[in-house]
Amino acid sequence: MTVPDGLTLPDYAGACLRAVLPAALDAVGAPTTSAGRTSAQDRELLGLPRARRVCIVLVDGLGAQMLAERGGHAPFLRSQLPDALTLTSGYPSTTATSLTMLGTGEVPGTTGMLGYTVRNPADGALLNLISWEETAVHPREWQQVPTLAERLGGQGPSIVSVGPARFVGSGLTEAALRGPRFLAAGSLAARVDVTTALLRSGDADVVYLYWGDVDKMGHQHGWGSRQWGDEVEAMDAELARLARELPRGTLLLVTADHGMVDLGPDSRIDVAETPGLAQDVEVVAGEPRAVHVHTRPGTAAAVAERWRDVLGDTAWVLLREEAEAAGLFGDVAERHRSVLGDIVVAARERRAVVDSRTQTAESIALVGVHGSLTPDEVLVPLVRTVV
Repeated sequence: MTVPDGLTLPDYAGACLRAVLPAALDAVGAPTTSAGRTSAQDRELLGLPRARRVCIVLVDGLGAQMLAERGGHAPFLRSQLPDALTLTSGYPSTTATSLTMLGTGEVPGTTGMLGYTVRNPADGALLNLISWEETAVHPREWQQVPTLAERLGGQGPSIVSVGPARFVGSGLTEAALRGPRFLAAGSLAARVDVTTALLRSGDADVVYLYWGDVDKMGHQHGWGSRQWGDEVEAMDAELARLARELPRGTLLLVTADHGMVDLGPDSRIDVAETPGLAQDVEVVAGEPRAVHVHTRPGTAAAVAERWRDVLGDTAWVLLREEAEAAGLFGDVAERHRSVLGDIVVAARERRAVVDSRTQTAESIALVGVHGSLTPDEVLVPLVRTVV
């Protein structure tokens, strides 16, 4: 299948976000297997050395293209780019999908973490894979694949996750990152302090540090905004301090879950107000740049043609079978096949497909969005340095 110009497929068997944690664990002598690959293969692919300890920082929303274009706001990370790699996220290029890939080493089709929202086959309702609000399904029931930390059990290295208190026991943590000991810290400075203390004292062999405010500023103001630049400057300064204060010999990895594109005022098309999109559609799941369209039985092919007519060159519109054949989600487990839309839509250019019947006005109005397969969204950096 020919991929439209300007789109990049996930490289699940190659330089992909899913390989980062397996490779890091292998670096400290904890071999695992995930997605049909050994952690040794992943470590060799990512070029990681052996290390006594590893610190993994995930900056939510810091795409590789964004960092390259606005690297003046990030002098520390920019100084590391000559030795950095560019990875792909999975599809969709969104937080719930990416963090679960990171935590399990598995592809989205295996974990069922297939978007910001998905349709729950059990009741037909939309399930939010970030908030897990108003749902009867437990995160561990939905995402049954063991995380890498669970597979190692008590026999592997000491792994600690550092992030906001609200993440303790949250639905996304339970689905994507269960297993490590969790330490809560609010500001990025506090998280850096906790991380360095853990690794200096020997209380952890691997620390995962999450920071979400870059993504927040991008959603609210756009990644081309002053506010986004200010947040990246503050983030970069703390990461530079982290690199200075980590114990010598620590392998520091900095990556991201996705990038972002900024929308203009005329970028959104509303399914609720567009008969050519709404006809025979039962529910729209996913997110504005990566849409799962669930249709009335027997209508998928006709609906796909109408969506192609309406959206034209601004989206890649695929039937479910075509999306699977193209490898968008990697291998899809049978239990998750019906979670995929009958039609899968990957936005191109600066287009977004919204549905005001189920999405809030606030979410529709977000400036910075992601989820699709453009390089701006799907390419993420992997900074690698031994401090």
